[in-house]
Amino acid sequence: MEWMFLPLKRYADFQGRSRRLEYWMFALLMFLAVLVWAGVFVAVAGVGGFQAGAMSNLATIWVFAGVLAYLAILIPAIAVQVRRFHDRDMSGWFVLLNFIPYVGGLIAFVFMVLPGTPGENRFGPDPKDPDNVASMAEVFG
Repeated sequence: MEWMFLPLKRYADFQGRSRRLEYWMFALLMFLAVLVWAGVFVAVAGVGGFQAGAMSNLATIWVFAGVLAYLAILIPAIAVQVRRFHDRDMSGWFVLLNFIPYVGGLIAFVFMVLPGTPGENRFGPDPKDPDNVASMAEVFG
């Protein structure tokens, strides 16, 4: 469970490396949060009803809350992806691949699935290295 929240603890940390586990658990957390948000939105919109294409006040507030939550999560989401690229010994600027229409997101997805470089690279020590566990305990604790 702590892997899901680690990117939030490292909110705007664009330095270092992140394991695949950290990235994908955070992605799972975001997916589950969107499912819950959408479920509540459907329930709220159904209660208020749609009148001539207008949403109820409660649904509008819920959409506004969702936009604020998205903006709050945007920086840690970008930061964890940058650290994943660092784990592959690639520049964090590869995050900009996501802006290439059609294929950019797919290319970034492939890089997120691939394992990181073993051992230390120019962005720091290997997060999977057993000798590095003590420094990761500081992040969790």
